[in-house]
Amino acid sequence: MHSTLTEHARCLYGDEYRPASPCGPDHHEHYFLEELTFADAEAILAMLRELCPNLVDGFLPVWVRNLAYRLVLLQRPDEPALMREAAYSLYSHGPDWDDRAAELRSQADALEGRCQDK
Repeated sequence: MHSTLTEHARCLYGDEYRPASPCGPDHHEHYFLEELTFADAEAILAMLRELCPNLVDGFLPVWVRNLAYRLVLLQRPDEPALMREAAYSLYSHGPDWDDRAAELRSQADALEGRCQDK
């Protein structure tokens, strides 16, 4: 068993910065997805930042990154910096997500504008 979401992801997908810990034979991706689904924003961000410190590197699959950012933004909907980080991640994985990335950046700009008006 893994003690953190980061360790679980490292075991499944590898890490270009540190070696992965050996896992038991009952290690399956669906257990990781279940853990990710119910993880708090801090645990998800820790995983993303440790395994992909430069946003475009690391071995996490694109779909895991997209899901992770989506889950973080659901938990922290009013953080423009996180919206921009998620948008940058989407931009870096091809044009399929460019419209969604632009939408996130626009939402971040609007949210920041509302905060400055107060």
